[in-house]
Amino acid sequence: MTDAFITAFVTLFLIIDPIGLLPMFIALTSGTTSSERRGIALRATGVSFFILALFALVGENLLSAVGIGMPAFRIAGGMLLFLTAVDMLFERRSARRDKQSEEAERIDPSVFPMATPLIAGPGSIAAAILLAGQDDHGINAIILTISAVICVLIVALVLFLSSNLLERLLGKTGINVITRLLGMLLAALAVQFVVDGMRGLGALA
Repeated sequence: MTDAFITAFVTLFLIIDPIGLLPMFIALTSGTTSSERRGIALRATGVSFFILALFALVGENLLSAVGIGMPAFRIAGGMLLFLTAVDMLFERRSARRDKQSEEAERIDPSVFPMATPLIAGPGSIAAAILLAGQDDHGINAIILTISAVICVLIVALVLFLSSNLLERLLGKTGINVITRLLGMLLAALAVQFVVDGMRGLGALA
C-alpha cells in the first residue's frame, strides 16, 4: 500500500511539476498584494483538486462508457506522459506555459491558466485516471490517488506561498535543472505505463 502511494505521489508530482510552475505563478500574480496572491494560490489548488479528484472517481467508468479498456488507456496515457517528459527535457513546456500566461486575463488567473491547464492538465488528468484504475488495488487505488493528489497540491500551495523566497534561492537556472531531472524520471514512468498496458493486452508475458 505504501509503495502504491509513493508511486502515485511521485507520478503526479513529476507531471504537475510544482517547482516548474513557480515562475508562471510569480508572473501571473505580479503586482498583486500578499493577500491577493494567497487567495489565488488557494483557489488554483482547490479547483485543481476538484478536477483531478473527479476524474480519479469517475474516469474509469467514463472510459468504459465509451468502450475504452484500461490497458489501451494505459498505453495511450503512457505515450502522453512521455511527450510531457520530452517537453520538460527540452524546455518546450516552459515556452508553452509562457504563451498561456501571456494570453491569460490578468484579473484572476487562479482558474485559468493556473488550475487548468497548468496544474490539472491533460497529463495529470490521464495520470489520475490511470493510477485510480489499477485493478490490483480496487477502491484503495482511488483513495490512494486522491490522497496523493492532496499531498502534491499541498506541496504546490506551500511553494506558491513561498514563491518570492524560492525564486531568489533557486533562480531560473536552478528551476530549469530540476525540471529536466524530473523530466527524465517521468519518461521512465511513462514507459512503465506502456509496458503495463501491453501486459494487460497480452502483448507481453
